[in-house]
Amino acid sequence: MPLNVWILVAAQALAMCTAPFIVFIGSIHGRILAPSPELATLPVGLVVVGTVLAIKPATWLMERIGRKPVMLLGALMGVLAGLIGGASSWLSSFSLLCLAAMIGGSGLAVVHQYRFAAMESVKPALAGSAAARVLLGGLIAAWLGPEIALVGSAGQGAYPFLAGWLGLGVVQLLAMVVLAIGYRANAELTGESPIGGGRPLREILRAPVVWTAISGAAIGYAVMSFIMTATPLSMTEMAGHELDDAKRVIQIHIVAMYLPSLISGWLTSRVGIPLMMAGGLLAYLACILLAFSGITFHHYLFALILLGIGWNFLFVGGTTLLPRGYRDEERFRVQGLNDLMVFSAQATAALTAGAVLTAVGWAGLLLVAIPLLILHAVLMSVWLIHSRALSASESSTD
Repeated sequence: MPLNVWILVAAQALAMCTAPFIVFIGSIHGRILAPSPELATLPVGLVVVGTVLAIKPATWLMERIGRKPVMLLGALMGVLAGLIGGASSWLSSFSLLCLAAMIGGSGLAVVHQYRFAAMESVKPALAGSAAARVLLGGLIAAWLGPEIALVGSAGQGAYPFLAGWLGLGVVQLLAMVVLAIGYRANAELTGESPIGGGRPLREILRAPVVWTAISGAAIGYAVMSFIMTATPLSMTEMAGHELDDAKRVIQIHIVAMYLPSLISGWLTSRVGIPLMMAGGLLAYLACILLAFSGITFHHYLFALILLGIGWNFLFVGGTTLLPRGYRDEERFRVQGLNDLMVFSAQATAALTAGAVLTAVGWAGLLLVAIPLLILHAVLMSVWLIHSRALSASESSTD
């Protein structure tokens, strides 16, 4: 892999820390500062809101000034989030805590573009491997983020999590340094096409390959987030497990999300994207069947491991497939639309999981996820049929 890809892996490991950091301590810090208990989880939700709102501006800027300046700006937003989060602790301000979460989420919108930058740094045959390598950085971030949060006084003392927030700012500053020194913009395709060139978006979206790629990533994220978000509550409140058991299940699930990146990029070129996505759907189906069959610790554990593997196969498969649906000059618009749909789906799933679990229970929630898997299977079938028909037509013309 080129140096650019490994630089992006290192930057991902540092810059992505914002997400697990705020997910881990956001509601705890919120409970300390919020004017009412109902608002305690608001900072965690605002991270996703900040990401969704910043996706289009981030890709718009990348199209005009290039990836590297916007990557540095994204890391700077992470630094700012750390400083404002520290100020929220120092001043006991819930409003500043919410602002820190929003700004941190906006920086994550840029981090999610790293995988596309990595794919543009290699030959098309290696695009899946490049995207998967960058996702491996998320495995480090998933461990590092909570560790940073517990630096210093943690939740105790007069200024809870102050040292942790400042530590987050330092880590984001390190990400800036890594990008500034290591990332080389000469691997990009900027300047080869006029801004705004290419086909209208509505014409691009007529291609089944685009919808298959978007649905692979979006439905993969939505189903994963839907089930994962509900798991701790289902385990502790409905199945009677200890909170520590739920923590272990989620931690192992996160490892299962990112660890397959060691081979998933290789699989896209070895077995092909259709089989890769089919494997992801089968992993999700096995997850649902296993979770449906019992509520012991091991039912939850192995179901969430399968959930993580399914997410990786669908997300890497969708990300690798997306460039087949656009030209170079169209990439920022399509990538921006893709991430907007992916993280809007994630946000919707995360925000509704609790209500669905309360309304229909754990088994009912699992059944709700099945139509989404069927939808992706249908879209993938349409793409494959269309691709074969197009190939047959071209062969007969020749």
